[in-house]
Amino acid sequence: MHRGKGMKFVGDSRIPAERKPNIPKDYSEYPGKTEAFWPNFLLKEWMVGAVFLVGYLCLTVAHPSPLERVADPTDAGYIPLPDWYFLFLYQLLKYTYASGPYNVIGAFIIPGLAFGALLLAPFIDRGPERRPIKRPFATGFMLLALASVVFLTWESVVNHDWEAAKAQGQIVEGPEIDQNSEGFQIYQENGCINCHGETLTGGAAAPSLVGTGLSPDEIKTIAVEGVGTMPPDQFKGTDEELGKLAEFISTLEAE
Repeated sequence: MHRGKGMKFVGDSRIPAERKPNIPKDYSEYPGKTEAFWPNFLLKEWMVGAVFLVGYLCLTVAHPSPLERVADPTDAGYIPLPDWYFLFLYQLLKYTYASGPYNVIGAFIIPGLAFGALLLAPFIDRGPERRPIKRPFATGFMLLALASVVFLTWESVVNHDWEAAKAQGQIVEGPEIDQNSEGFQIYQENGCINCHGETLTGGAAAPSLVGTGLSPDEIKTIAVEGVGTMPPDQFKGTDEELGKLAEFISTLEAE
């Protein structure tokens, strides 16, 4: 720039000197193999996504999620069930070499290898062909993954005890329990709360103690000798405390 000569904009690498219309590239030399991302491909993706979204919304309206009772952290017998899209992983953890001491294999190693292979599939099979029959690796692995998910989900649904699951989550009107009373304190201190819950309504591993219709003497006998899946000698307190606990439980009535 020289004095008196004015200024001229020459542009740089970030700002073009001339604005060009956003025209998609010409892919006519690759008929049927590729297309412009915007708007052709993206519009198709949005249309497919909209169809699935409407379908899911219709399902949620027709079949709303079931409402269960308030979560009780002291109920050790409650068996949680994941949502349907995680049922295949839930079923995987039931097998011998994917649970217990091998839990790390079922929870991290097997899913990690499977999803990692799915992520790497586009980089391994980089051929220009779009037809599935011409891409054996990607097609075969996707079919194997889909078959595994469908099979494990089916096994989880068939083998799950839905009646027990419904019973353990059922909303039950419980009595007003005075948690400051001596009977409840004895109930809590002796570990009864771990199986029968804070509201004494029980769970999958223990029955409800509300409205049993048992006399205090019958309750004391059960606490000492056990019944059903409850082993004997569960109560560790004194005879006086056992009497107060039995009296407390016998007075509980459902509202």
